[in-house]
Amino acid sequence: MKKFLSVIIALMIIILSIWKFGYIVRNKLSTYKEEDISFVSKVDSKNFYIYDIGKWKKQFVKGVNIGAAKPGTFPGELAITKEEYKRWFKYIGEMNADYVRVYTTLKPSFYEALYEYNRESIKPIYLFQGLWINEENISKIKNAEDSKIKLQAKEDIKALIDIIHGKAELPEKRGYASGVYKKDVSSYVAGWILGIEWDPDFVINTDEINTKGSSYEGKYLYTKGASPFEKFLCEIGDYAIDYETANYKMQRPTSFTNWVTTDMLAHPNEPLPKEDKVSVNTEHIKRKEAFKPGLFASYHIYPYYPDLMNYQHDYANYKDPDGKTNTYRAYLKDLIKKHTVPVLVAEFGIPASRGSAHVNIHMGFNQGDVDEKSQGEMNKFMLQNIYDEGYMGGLVFTWQDEWFKRTWNTMDLDIPERRAYWSNPQTNEQEFGVLAFDPGKKDSVCYVDGDPKEWEDSKLLAKGNDFSLYAKQDEKYLYLYAKIDNFNIDKDKFLIPIDVTDNSGSYTMKDTQVKFQRPVDFIVYIDGKSNSRVLVHSYYDAFYYLYAKQLNMIERNLEYEKKQNNIFNPIYLCLNKELFLPQDKITLPLSKYETGRLTFGDGNPKHDKYNSLTDFNVNGDNIEIRIPWQLINFMDPSTKKVMNDLYVNGISPKAVNGIYIGGIHIANNKNISSNEMGYFSWNNWNIPSYHERLKPSYYILKDAFKYIDQLIIVK
Repeated sequence: MKKFLSVIIALMIIILSIWKFGYIVRNKLSTYKEEDISFVSKVDSKNFYIYDIGKWKKQFVKGVNIGAAKPGTFPGELAITKEEYKRWFKYIGEMNADYVRVYTTLKPSFYEALYEYNRESIKPIYLFQGLWINEENISKIKNAEDSKIKLQAKEDIKALIDIIHGKAELPEKRGYASGVYKKDVSSYVAGWILGIEWDPDFVINTDEINTKGSSYEGKYLYTKGASPFEKFLCEIGDYAIDYETANYKMQRPTSFTNWVTTDMLAHPNEPLPKEDKVSVNTEHIKRKEAFKPGLFASYHIYPYYPDLMNYQHDYANYKDPDGKTNTYRAYLKDLIKKHTVPVLVAEFGIPASRGSAHVNIHMGFNQGDVDEKSQGEMNKFMLQNIYDEGYMGGLVFTWQDEWFKRTWNTMDLDIPERRAYWSNPQTNEQEFGVLAFDPGKKDSVCYVDGDPKEWEDSKLLAKGNDFSLYAKQDEKYLYLYAKIDNFNIDKDKFLIPIDVTDNSGSYTMKDTQVKFQRPVDFIVYIDGKSNSRVLVHSYYDAFYYLYAKQLNMIERNLEYEKKQNNIFNPIYLCLNKELFLPQDKITLPLSKYETGRLTFGDGNPKHDKYNSLTDFNVNGDNIEIRIPWQLINFMDPSTKKVMNDLYVNGISPKAVNGIYIGGIHIANNKNISSNEMGYFSWNNWNIPSYHERLKPSYYILKDAFKYIDQLIIVK
């Protein structure tokens, strides 16, 4: 036995020694040196390369963007721990991704985690480091050449370069990274992506103010035919290269963030003038021979926005090799022709959210109302398009879900400073991640999957002649469960009236014999697998109030605005306001979709038939339902804030103690059972519970990344 243990220990020592030697060899042979300048990556006119164990290896950049927040925190709090980053790097590496991108300076914990992960892993993860430009300054000053913006950008660049070389200490400053940076990760930083998605008015104003200065001649970069704004980009890029060269004798490929809104292409049928009013053409920024690694271009490209993705004629008429309309690939094909440097799609992705904000009318690659499996398939499809069109690579947006995010068509319906404390599946921007944060420390409080076992010890909320009703809640949903005698999903109906506020509601429902014990604001209407929905009392209908009463964008119905009415409306989200297509010379009316429609399915992630968009399940006599908080006008469930009287207070919060919930069973078009409405309440929270879950899209991307690797090997 002792001899056996000795052999095992000896083998472990040998393996550890080999690993350590291999790491040292890899580290030493993964930095290229030319004329006293070191670099780990470079580009030519089309491709990106990593120097690995003494050889330049052509790469297709495949990876993910990583945000700076987790549930219960905002990005400025930078609350993600080193242990969390290391765990995520492990997941990302196992996903066959090789690159991550961050948008701004992070705390030492991020760079320490990257350093430690790469020391412990056979295959490193490389970083594209971003530079964030303060958006408040942009909106106030509107001039990139203003010293406050330019000097701050240069200070941040200097700090970032010192950080990645492990020689920085940043003082405490609210909303910004701080601490002592000791880990040198410079050999793992693949490149710079400087800046943000530029506001067109910021670009235009910069160009108009600075008409005399549009050329720049630096040590490493210069402009040719540039605008004043492009000159600003050239100057900060040259500063970054110069500072790192002078202080650390290193350089790395450099790029500037861009997006479809400020691309250099003409989009004659784009309905929103702001989306095609100015170009940021980074081809006007050139490198000198002294800058060894080279420049590349970076774009954020999504299939559903701007609207030119739907209405540009040549895109809409383009057929891909499979004979299908593919506006996304048409755009990729169009854009890359304009570049003499490699192009990285630095953001692309689909949110696996219940709520939607834009649609691609040709492909169905929509900004929301997409399940997690479809999210993966769509991301895989776009990744393949990016590869096939000869791009340098693609970075999926994004790694983790982000509870703090907002979306244009739901942002007026919540409380901004409380967004991070609850999960809102109606806001698609929150659910782009391939890593979900589900409520509950280990599991969610409930899964809508047709299995009533998790309700066995629940407290009865309300009881009718032939049914019992129960309720639960968490940071994302109100859960309802009804046990009904002899329920027939094809013939029976079950109504769940909900009284949220005493400022609205009705005791009856128009054109029915239905009566309620309290003035009801919402009705969860279970009527078969494909015709179930949530209805809202018209006086409490936020969509109607916003787009008819307030904005005058849809036809008004004065009956809806009467407090004492018994009209219940479908619940809608706006997809687009009225659009004028300049090339076609036609006006498209406001578009919407019924977000109150309920999807039948299995909402348990552990099941083979899991559908993340599941709203309800009926299994014999058991009905399980989950309702997103915002769907019943909660502006913040963590403090029990609902919308106040819309016609008196506008869309503003009002605190409630709880809500009333009841049930009505209808068979053969007759009410056979109803009940007094039960009272449901819960405790407020400031620290949300959550656990991590890899979505089905993670595993689909894992296979997609592996397939790309195989294509590269074959080439």
